[in-house]
Amino acid sequence: MTTTYADTTAHAPEHTPRMGWAKHAPEVYKAIVGLEMAARKGLDPALVELVKIRASQLNHCAFCLDMHTKDAIAGGETVERIVQLTALEESRHFYTEKEVAALELTEAVTVLTEGFVPDEVYEKAAKHFEEKELSHLIAIIATINVWNRFAVTTRMVPGHYTPGMFK
Repeated sequence: MTTTYADTTAHAPEHTPRMGWAKHAPEVYKAIVGLEMAARKGLDPALVELVKIRASQLNHCAFCLDMHTKDAIAGGETVERIVQLTALEESRHFYTEKEVAALELTEAVTVLTEGFVPDEVYEKAAKHFEEKELSHLIAIIATINVWNRFAVTTRMVPGHYTPGMFK
């Protein structure tokens, strides 16, 4: 399947990135890539992309949304399920109970509005994931939040990513 992306030449101009942080801190970049690779082991790749998309939505990270929606679609995810992530509360029926538990944990870890992850959110996730898998899920949530913070802070420009570009 060939996916085409919108021609944005007639739209508003792109913003300029503040810096290429990975170029200036390559050892930090490599360490995060290493964490990413270790964190995703044993997790369903489709679930990993949903988690990354949901965290990136919450963090308003356009660069990561561009990347992970394209990777999810390339991996066979539907546009409908990706779009419905923004209204998870009303769209639960698009996802398995396990996916909902992971996405709710993603929201709790990403936002931390109460200063902690609520027991009921953690316990729900623990019902669907064995401890090793849950540990990796927490790590992938933490990792996408790290990527989001670098991308948002340095104003990385979305729209140029092609699926698998950084693999």
